[in-house]
Amino acid sequence: MSILITGGAGFIGSHTCVEMLTAGYDVIVADNLYNSSIEALRRVEEITNKKVKLYEVDVCDKYALRTIFTENSIEAVIHFAGYKAVGESVEKPMMYYNNNLISTLSLIDVMNEFNVKNLVFSSSATVYAGDNSVPLTEDMKLGAINPYGKTKLFIEEILRDLCAANPDWCVALLRYFNPIGAHKSGLIGESPKGIPNNLMPYISQVAVGKLKRLNVFGDDYETRDGTGSRDYIHVVDLAKGHVKAMAWALKNTGCDAFNLGTGTGTTVLELRKAFMDATGMDVPYVIAPRRAGDLAEVYALPDKAEKVLNWKAELNIQDMCEDTWRWQKNNPSGYECSSKSK
Repeated sequence: MSILITGGAGFIGSHTCVEMLTAGYDVIVADNLYNSSIEALRRVEEITNKKVKLYEVDVCDKYALRTIFTENSIEAVIHFAGYKAVGESVEKPMMYYNNNLISTLSLIDVMNEFNVKNLVFSSSATVYAGDNSVPLTEDMKLGAINPYGKTKLFIEEILRDLCAANPDWCVALLRYFNPIGAHKSGLIGESPKGIPNNLMPYISQVAVGKLKRLNVFGDDYETRDGTGSRDYIHVVDLAKGHVKAMAWALKNTGCDAFNLGTGTGTTVLELRKAFMDATGMDVPYVIAPRRAGDLAEVYALPDKAEKVLNWKAELNIQDMCEDTWRWQKNNPSGYECSSKSK
């Protein structure tokens, strides 16, 4: 029996492939490689010494999905596939609604056809309303403010309705906070195309000389140093959360949401300093105006995941910084320079 991982060649997906293979599962990946790399899966195989079967398909394509389910004995699915850039979603909302919603609906339909009813869904802390207090708990008010977050929220609602109407289904909704870091081997990590949207790859690209300086958006928030504070979680801890969620989904029914975070906020300037301390590299920065929609402070209360899934984040900010830098310095252009980085 195998686990299908949609979007498994991406940043979080590739690390989850490693942890699922290490836990003894067989892994099949469906990925159109739009925002990922086949090289990541080759390196997953190098890390684990196990094979990953890749179908280069779009998850919106039901015919392609049926082929995967026909050719393999699939027990359950982890669903990562989807567009993920907040800024791009504001500029191209219909692209996000079409892709993220239709891919999920197509996947659910084909899973139903093949009587596969266990799903772990890659959700996000962006589903929470902006006026909640911190720390965020799973029962707080929902209300995404951008099209990317809305697609995650709409899919959560779809999956809840699915489970309510079909009591033999089990779905784990994993609400990620801010995944950073890389595998300790330095072989896989975050490889953004173009200028990074997220803070840590931006910091590491400044350190490696690809970008001139870090833009810090706002220094007048009500935080320890005036810069925005977020809950950063090591991608390996996050990947291990999927292993725990899969074990839960295979033994239960219903739909439930879980925060995957550390429960601690780190500001932009604190993360910059931690990175410089861990690596010895300089990261020059300038203060820029606040961005619309940014909140002062966002962090999780992850107690439910510990209690129900028996999962807890174990790696700290220093680990995240050291592992990010090992990946970045060995792969200055991400997977594009794989032949040069050996």
